[in-house]
Amino acid sequence: MQILLIRHGESEDDFLEENYEGTTDLPLTIKGVEQVEKMCRRVSEEFPPEFIWSSTLLRASETAETLANTIQCPVTFLDDLREMQDMESEFNFRLRAQNVLSYIRENSANYKRIAIISHGGMITKIIESFLQLPPEINDVWFNSNNTGIHLLEYTDHPYKLIRFSNSTTHLN
Repeated sequence: MQILLIRHGESEDDFLEENYEGTTDLPLTIKGVEQVEKMCRRVSEEFPPEFIWSSTLLRASETAETLANTIQCPVTFLDDLREMQDMESEFNFRLRAQNVLSYIRENSANYKRIAIISHGGMITKIIESFLQLPPEINDVWFNSNNTGIHLLEYTDHPYKLIRFSNSTTHLN
């Protein structure tokens, strides 16, 4: 199974103070809507998913709904795909990501390709879980630009693939 991990488009949250942790729920900006439309065209043409999972936060849900409408596939929203919450420890955040990835894999077994629309921190934690990095290691960051796409793959072999990471060629 292939998993497209996609960060939402630019949102009003991106312009909050520097130590902002992602818990507010603001919509996409005009530029963010344009980024999402470009991402949707690319995903539709190159690697359309059969199913979409999305964070419930507005910036991610708007991104997911646009993608679902573009490629005509279902979307399910999960609170556990939200960004790190206030007072949530790094360890618990990683555990949440690991659990939601397991849940998504189990409930997507019938699909060859799915998409997960989420946030930068959650995408990092999902990739850490995919790679089975020890949870104690929390000094790794997998950069995700607005509408950045990562393509992960579980193969029939005993290994997993990261086909690409944080691709934004659709924005050029």
